[in-house]
Amino acid sequence: MDVLLTALDALIVVARQAVFVIAVASFVVFAVDWLVRTRRINPFNPVARFYRHAVHPITLPIERRVVRAGGVPSSAPWWTLVGVVVGGILLIVLLQFVRSLFASALIAMVSGGAGLVYLIISWTFGILQIAVLLRVVSSWLHLPEWKWWLRWSVVLSEPILRPLRRVIPPFGMMDVTPIVAWFALRIIESILLHAL
Repeated sequence: MDVLLTALDALIVVARQAVFVIAVASFVVFAVDWLVRTRRINPFNPVARFYRHAVHPITLPIERRVVRAGGVPSSAPWWTLVGVVVGGILLIVLLQFVRSLFASALIAMVSGGAGLVYLIISWTFGILQIAVLLRVVSSWLHLPEWKWWLRWSVVLSEPILRPLRRVIPPFGMMDVTPIVAWFALRIIESILLHAL
């Protein structure tokens, strides 16, 4: 089990570095794409032609969503960059979550009864955090909540999110209650686990 935790730690370190490198490369690529789209680079320049043929097809689905939402097509590269960064962060969070599951299982095996309570608390809050995260991702992708593979996340997260929505107003079109719920769950979990 220790070997698995060490391997997961190494994988998380590699994933963080890879996400950082991909985010920086994406920033450069999408910044140049934005310069091409806003005509700050001559449209007849070879760089502009390359970007129109190579990069524009990648950002086209995002551009369509941005335009449907009332945005400007030239902002599609920046939204694509946001998608890359958020996707990388979600990958790292998922890896850390899996690592914490294995770590809590290891602690439970060593600690006996108290370890079992630790494991139940840790896994319960982990499942609630996954439910909140799945709700956020499904809302971004406009997936219907009534699908069988999403319904469980609605059932688990709505009792947490509904009271927060009454207290916290949305910022423009953005609902920040899942972020608040995520951090509140982390804080409550750490308080309970330190109390053991």
